[in-house]
Amino acid sequence: MKHIVKILSILVAVAAMWIGLLHISIVPKSQTWLLPLYLIISLACYGLLMVGVGLMRFPTCPQEAVLLQQDVVEAKDFLRQKGVDIGSD
Repeated sequence: MKHIVKILSILVAVAAMWIGLLHISIVPKSQTWLLPLYLIISLACYGLLMVGVGLMRFPTCPQEAVLLQQDVVEAKDFLRQKGVDIGSD
């Protein structure tokens, strides 16, 4: 519920700022109508940046890798018991 309130408050603030810019004419009207598009594009760029930073800082988990390999081996054994051809190892 907290995220919804946070997102809605940000949207209301952005809408108020946009309407304010329309009324006081600081920015030409031809560019003011593009502000929502600029906002969407900048949010998308920010999201991509955060994903990229998260991927660069992604921690390696050797213990989880070992557990995953064990799960794969168990799954292959289970499928072999059921008669499924899983190919070569």
